[in-house]
Amino acid sequence: MTDALHLAGLDHVEFYVADSDAMTEHMVAGYGFEVAGRSTADPTSHRTVALRQGGIVLAVTQGLSDEHPASAFVRAHGDGVANIVFRTPDVRAAFADAVAGGARPLAAPAEAHGTTTAAIEAFGDVRHTFVERSAGDPPGLLPPGVEPVRTEGGAFAAGLRAMDHIAVLVEAGRLKETVAFYESALGFRMIFEERFSVGTQGMNSQVVQNRAGDATFTIIEPDQDCEPGQIDDFVESHGGAGVQHLAFLADDIVRAVRTLQDHGVEFLTTPGTYYDLLPSRVDIVEHPLAQLRELGILADSDHAGQLFQIFTRSTHPRKTFFLEIIERHGAETFGRGNVRALYEAVELERTNAEPRP
Repeated sequence: MTDALHLAGLDHVEFYVADSDAMTEHMVAGYGFEVAGRSTADPTSHRTVALRQGGIVLAVTQGLSDEHPASAFVRAHGDGVANIVFRTPDVRAAFADAVAGGARPLAAPAEAHGTTTAAIEAFGDVRHTFVERSAGDPPGLLPPGVEPVRTEGGAFAAGLRAMDHIAVLVEAGRLKETVAFYESALGFRMIFEERFSVGTQGMNSQVVQNRAGDATFTIIEPDQDCEPGQIDDFVESHGGAGVQHLAFLADDIVRAVRTLQDHGVEFLTTPGTYYDLLPSRVDIVEHPLAQLRELGILADSDHAGQLFQIFTRSTHPRKTFFLEIIERHGAETFGRGNVRALYEAVELERTNAEPRP
């Protein structure tokens, strides 16, 4: 592999949606993102809005013709993450290395909108695009084809500053090959793995990260030895593998959650017993237990420190996407003790939503 690929970092994440105005309003009014740019090319094909907060850049694309990939994606999956974009100083070298490492090419390197891009298949119908950025370019640049506009939105500060990780759910039996793809084609390394069960359900997960340390994927499959559960439900409802949630890093999760709640964001609830038992599991030093209990924030620790996290209630019609807010104090893992709490919270949402006999 070349140094060009090793230096690749996360540039932005692109959603394909049925209504870009509605998605934009949701992220601006609820999460404090600002509209930083809008697409100007080929207005009959699609429209893209670039949203920005801290170092997070999201592109929201709506297909305006049946031929645009966003239209087909939305028909198959509903709104969702469709393109995870990496920045690299040499797109051609990164693309060649990825293909040599087993990636399926989707778009060969080509220049458009003043920069070079290329694309490979990732998982399900999600792609990875390489975009050429100079080594000295700051983070937060707009996606290719998007022109800056006078800032819209961003009327309040939610305190979200970076993408912490991206959670990917894959079909049973696909975990190892997905991890192997990231290792061989993109030079990622596996940094964490876990298997756990809740009742008769179970899942396996592995976490991969790029060498720059700014692109982290938690990849999860259902345990084939257990009964079908919420991971299987996601795959069925989404129509294959896909992104279940994005995790945004906050400087102060208590302040962030209060702010987001004030702007209409709803979060999953956590049983009171979780907080009754929490002091015996974690010696919390950053936030008072009463505040965590009040807001439903989860806490955990690992060999390097502590982390705090909370998950939004899904507003997706298929319940196949939500967001996570996370605060780290040295912790390098992903809330091993909280995965079960999340699983149980989502399971409660799932079972309560099922029609009663």
